[in-house]
Amino acid sequence: MHQSSPRTSPRFKRVPPVTGHKFFLLFLFLLGYLVYYPYAADASGFRYHLFRILGSLITLLSVYAISFRRGLIFIAVLLAVPALLQRTVFFRADASMLSHLAILFSFAFDVFVIVIIFRRVFARETPDAETIFGALCIYLMVAFSFASLYTLVATLRSNAFYLDPLTNSHKSPNAFDFVYYSFGTMTSLGAAGIMAVSPQVRSLSVIEAILGVLYLAVLISRLMGAYRSNHRGPAEP
Repeated sequence: MHQSSPRTSPRFKRVPPVTGHKFFLLFLFLLGYLVYYPYAADASGFRYHLFRILGSLITLLSVYAISFRRGLIFIAVLLAVPALLQRTVFFRADASMLSHLAILFSFAFDVFVIVIIFRRVFARETPDAETIFGALCIYLMVAFSFASLYTLVATLRSNAFYLDPLTNSHKSPNAFDFVYYSFGTMTSLGAAGIMAVSPQVRSLSVIEAILGVLYLAVLISRLMGAYRSNHRGPAEP
């Protein structure tokens, strides 16, 4: 009796170990970047240089994750160049025009990557595990993107944020303070010790909070529900 080979069965379709898990790799690097951030962002020496290298790898991996067509690769590489400069040369933002431009181009690159991943992930009717990781990448990248905007506003307006001296040992917000505030705002948990003062920051905070709630409540829940129904066994008569 002839038996079907695992090679011909779609159920046993093999996925390349790297190219088939682009979003999973990007998610791991983004998560590692977030965990390592408070230990190296304001440090010096080896830890700081390793942190900058990790940020550069995330930029390159983002380009790789959306490399579906040649046109996308060309635009992604074009936007990735200033993003690399912002995460290496101009990482510590200041009031200079070059620093502002680097932050803006880096933000444009993040938005471009988010849009491409969003279209790729939510265009599928039957999501899989890679689709879930793509959705998680979007969530993390949106929070990092808003952190860049908060950094830009803080360099333009020195009194845009207020740091509580009882919970902070430094007087001016640093890079991780903006990341902490961004994720606290997006998850609606709040960021103790730092408050928005300027109207621009408050407006951005409201927008980010709304996006965070809508994304988790609608998009992620939809993907997880479709993923469970897709892997559920046949209904009993």
